[in-house]
Amino acid sequence: MGIFSIVTTEILPIGLLTSIGSGFTVSDGTAGLMMTMPGYLAAVAAPTVTVATARIDRRLMLCACMFLLASANFIAAAAPGYWAMLVSRVLVGIVIGGFWSIGAGLAGRLVPAESTRRATAVIFSAVPLGSVLGVPLGTLIGGLAGWRVGFAVMGVLSAAVLVALAVLVPPLPAEQVTRLDVLRGMIRNVGSRFALLATFLIVMAHFSTYTYVTPFLERVTHVSSGSITVFLLTYGAAGIVGNFLSGAAVARHPHAAFGVAGGLIAFATLAFPVLGRWDAGAIALLIVWGVGYGAVPVCSQTWFARSAPHAPEAASVLFTASFQATLSTGALVGGLVVDRTSLSTVMMLGGTTAVVMMMTVLAFPSASRPVGPRSSPGHRDDQGRVA
Repeated sequence: MGIFSIVTTEILPIGLLTSIGSGFTVSDGTAGLMMTMPGYLAAVAAPTVTVATARIDRRLMLCACMFLLASANFIAAAAPGYWAMLVSRVLVGIVIGGFWSIGAGLAGRLVPAESTRRATAVIFSAVPLGSVLGVPLGTLIGGLAGWRVGFAVMGVLSAAVLVALAVLVPPLPAEQVTRLDVLRGMIRNVGSRFALLATFLIVMAHFSTYTYVTPFLERVTHVSSGSITVFLLTYGAAGIVGNFLSGAAVARHPHAAFGVAGGLIAFATLAFPVLGRWDAGAIALLIVWGVGYGAVPVCSQTWFARSAPHAPEAASVLFTASFQATLSTGALVGGLVVDRTSLSTVMMLGGTTAVVMMMTVLAFPSASRPVGPRSSPGHRDDQGRVA
């Protein structure tokens, strides 16, 4: 629920981009800064917060992050100007970096060893659920009662999750201290570098385009504001399917799973300017797009974990930092392209980037093999996290 709240808060502006931009009289590209700022802050916060708080109880850190998230949502709901909205997004970025890096690898400490894989899948299912439920419902609430109410609702949900974490999650004293030299060692790792490159390309392709999918549907496809929620729900449902399909495939064929995900995103975004002009075409492409992107977080996190099975929290830090920095860059570049050219152009450029990612994966098949020290056969915790 914590990750669901974070994911929903982070990408909620995608569904409300035009209404927020109109409320503050800023362009779509400028409004896209709401997606850019949290990612860059998260990229810095992931290693900084994890290392600085390495000896603090992990439950306490998760609660602190949820307190900041609730505050950020309430600030956004009451923002008197666009500057206040950006301040709230700074807080969101800190939360993303801290919560994700700490929480993504905790499954093995919360359940018996034999249930670790299933628990990890449950935690990661919160990512597509944030798209399939959070963003469309937030968009619906925003359309009915105004975008400020959407953020206020997320503030209440974040506060409720804070209470649940404090009451239901057991104490989690720090067990393995993540140091800067461990992170530096991962960056020198060939497997980690390949995971960084593949993640950079596909996340850039996705967020440079998906950030502006609502304006495209409104202005090019001419979807009514009431139907936007249905389109986003369809995309999110496909993302859940992609998440669980990739969870089964990446354990056996990590190389092929990541390549297929990139290929699906490439096809959908390249075809959007042509087939996305009609409702049926847009729906079909959003399904393909959702299945492809639903697999990306699972594949990327798995590749980082396989490159350093001896340091799962460090792998989560590198995954979070690279993912969020690229997310922000994609939203920023997409905004610059949209403001200077057109929505169709940004789709074509994003699709081309996804093609490059797919070709990169095909060109370096050996990089998908695990690199670095192996965990012992009896160490079920690392194995579960890798899955």
